Amino acid sequence: MVDKVHAIYLGGGSAFGLAGADGVMRWLEERGHGFDVLVAKVPIVPGAILFDLALGNAKVRPDAAAGYAACIAASTALVAEGNVGAGTGATVGKIMGFPHAMKGGLGSACRRIGDKIIAALVAVNAAGDIVDPQTGQIVAGARHPSGQGFADTNAVLTKTLQQSSQSWGRRTTPQETSTPRTNTTLGVVATNIELDMAGVTKVAQMAHDGLARSIRPVHTMTDGDIVFALSLGKESGDISLVGAVAAEVLAEAVVRAVRAAESLFGVPAVRDWQ
Repeated sequence: MVDKVHAIYLGGGSAFGLAGADGVMRWLEERGHGFDVLVAKVPIVPGAILFDLALGNAKVRPDAAAGYAACIAASTALVAEGNVGAGTGATVGKIMGFPHAMKGGLGSACRRIGDKIIAALVAVNAAGDIVDPQTGQIVAGARHPSGQGFADTNAVLTKTLQQSSQSWGRRTTPQETSTPRTNTTLGVVATNIELDMAGVTKVAQMAHDGLARSIRPVHTMTDGDIVFALSLGKESGDISLVGAVAAEVLAEAVVRAVRAAESLFGVPAVRDWQ
């Protein structure tokens, strides 16, 4: 029955951060935006949050005032990237815990094909490493205990699995069998190509491939990844093409997020770490 949303909310702060959507709804309601239920207009604001309470002060998280302020600050200027918004407390490469993690962040990318636009925004807070799809090289991720280079999360998981099979019957500790539950990558892809609900659902599904190309591993049991898709225009275009390009721009946005990030509370960013 409801085929239109009025905003998308992305935030940090774990479940506490969901309060930010309250402010977004208030801002929209004040301006007459919402689904008309006769007695009121109810703003439809899908949203998702990531866990970042382990970085800095766990008492600092988005509230309704922050959501309202974000609406006021919205503009057509270039999207801020790095340690902003939902990317502020984001981290990546946590297979060996926080001491070896690196800073994640907020990233954005866009592709124009004539008059057609396909863009992406992503808050990168992944358990895995961030990989540049163009080179296949790790850009940010779990740092090797020696202080030199990356540990390579897939290699660490493989070694853990091998040791586990060699120690059959030995009781393992939680640290040996799971990564910290402090992850989740949140993405939004948007286009000015006109799509119905089935169309944007397909685009969202295809866009997840962008996460698979830029995060290794992705969609683990300790990640809660999600991608929203929006159609905001009247241009004509093929759904499959939109989905394919959406995956590309989302992957680019993931890499941009960690490259734009800055070191925070002792967690190094790409720009500061050799």
